[in-house]
Amino acid sequence: MWLWIIATVVAYYIKGLCGFANTLVFTSILGFGANNIAISPVELFLGYPTNLILTWKNRKKLNKYIFIPLSILVLLGCIPGALLLKNANVKLIKIVFGVVVILLGIEMYLRDKNAFHFKESRIVLAIIGILSGVLCGLFGVGALLAAYVGRVTKTGDEFKANISAVFIVENTFRIILYSAVGVITFEGIKLALILMPFVLAGLFAGMKSSSFLDEKTVKRLMSVLLVISGIMLIVKNLFA
Repeated sequence: MWLWIIATVVAYYIKGLCGFANTLVFTSILGFGANNIAISPVELFLGYPTNLILTWKNRKKLNKYIFIPLSILVLLGCIPGALLLKNANVKLIKIVFGVVVILLGIEMYLRDKNAFHFKESRIVLAIIGILSGVLCGLFGVGALLAAYVGRVTKTGDEFKANISAVFIVENTFRIILYSAVGVITFEGIKLALILMPFVLAGLFAGMKSSSFLDEKTVKRLMSVLLVISGIMLIVKNLFA
């Protein structure tokens, strides 16, 4: 139980600070002692209210031209997902996207330090947006989605508002899907309720930290988390 509590506090501190990567941290820590089938439903129930809180807190920064199209793409991603999961090498796809996430994270970090800068292209951003929505809808991988939202938002609050709004749509769909296939259990719901106070403690501590940390520091941390996400995505699928 202590491992679940530690994973919860750390994951949702990062969520409050950066707006994403809670799933990455949560599943990475619990991967040492629990099966993914037990982790995912619990993390879904823990993450849902945090996305509602972050979206509401930063509601003035919501941009309908960012979160609405991406939300639609996340839902549409489930349609080709059924075909890809039956006919494509899913591990290879995740490895390729892992490389893309790493490159985007490095570019974000260097761009923030003004050491390196790609010329913005609406076509490139549109492609990244489409791929991020499809990938999130297909596999529940939010790293590329975070990379895209990080490119089209200017502040941490704007980033948190829009990515959390997209996650609300994705979480709602997954709750319905998990319920339909029987993945959600009474034990999972009970565990999520027990962990909820630790979720809120970590989340609000992260939100408080982000209020006095330098904006550039938070953005650099976001880029580092993206690189780590990509590396873990590659490693997990190379050795799975």
